[in-house]
Amino acid sequence: MFDELTDLYQQLILDHSKNPRNFHVMEDADHEAQGTNPMCGDNYRLFVKMDGDTVTDVSFQGSGCAISKASASLLTESLKGKNRDEIKGVFEKVRQMVTTGEVTDTGIKKLSAFAGVHKFPARVKCAILPWHAIVAAVEGDQDSVSTE
Repeated sequence: MFDELTDLYQQLILDHSKNPRNFHVMEDADHEAQGTNPMCGDNYRLFVKMDGDTVTDVSFQGSGCAISKASASLLTESLKGKNRDEIKGVFEKVRQMVTTGEVTDTGIKKLSAFAGVHKFPARVKCAILPWHAIVAAVEGDQDSVSTE
């Protein structure tokens, strides 16, 4: 059962890396932020459209490794309809998960595919980069965020 689940998660990450969802510049975004990982070259700009405190649309553009691109793609699918506080809560759960491997909330479903990243400390920054950028974007912080 464990091997089947691991294979499923690997397939999910590969699919989102090769066919990223919401991978485009959003011309009418009202919030955006740049995220960079200088150590491995990941570089993404996240675009957010909000209605009050709630995300109505989110997209991203840029380049990076398979882990960072898949993370950004899954992020865009999981955060539509969430408000700032909910996004910060999901960010904390994802950060905990990628650093420890523990999935403490079944509400993050597909994102648990990144639980195995904790076994590869150099890849943790790749997985969490888009999440730092989305938090900066919804907070209105236009400065570039970095994993360093």
